[in-house]
Amino acid sequence: MNTVKDLLEAKGKRPNYSVAADASVFEALKVMAEANIGAVMVMEGDKVVGIFTERDYARKGELQGRCAKDTLMREVMVEKMVTVTPNTTVEQCMALMRQFHIRHLPVVENNQMVGIVSLRDVMEAAVQSLESEIRGLENYILSSGFQG
Repeated sequence: MNTVKDLLEAKGKRPNYSVAADASVFEALKVMAEANIGAVMVMEGDKVVGIFTERDYARKGELQGRCAKDTLMREVMVEKMVTVTPNTTVEQCMALMRQFHIRHLPVVENNQMVGIVSLRDVMEAAVQSLESEIRGLENYILSSGFQG
């Protein structure tokens, strides 16, 4: 099965969107809206210290009486992230996402973030793999002379 490295290569060179831990939630929402993404990494200098998603905003923002312009990222980000490496398989990503009920996995190599994979990325790769397997089986059946 494909690996995270394959997913990142298929996505092509894309920026890793991030905001500073002392940025406002409003600033993060603007970055996410402009880039049409559902999550940003939260940074302190060069170090990733958290992740912030649309789901975090929905649950920790206005519903808890916070105003996006007055709330800092460090107040609402998720600090304990589940991460993967480029060698993690798509199947392992699916298992982690299911186990921890998450939709985004930061990709870390040598203590540096090299990308992020989303549930959509993982599902598309899984579907492509299954479609390829089905085509292979169909070709095998057709070439075997089987008349069903």
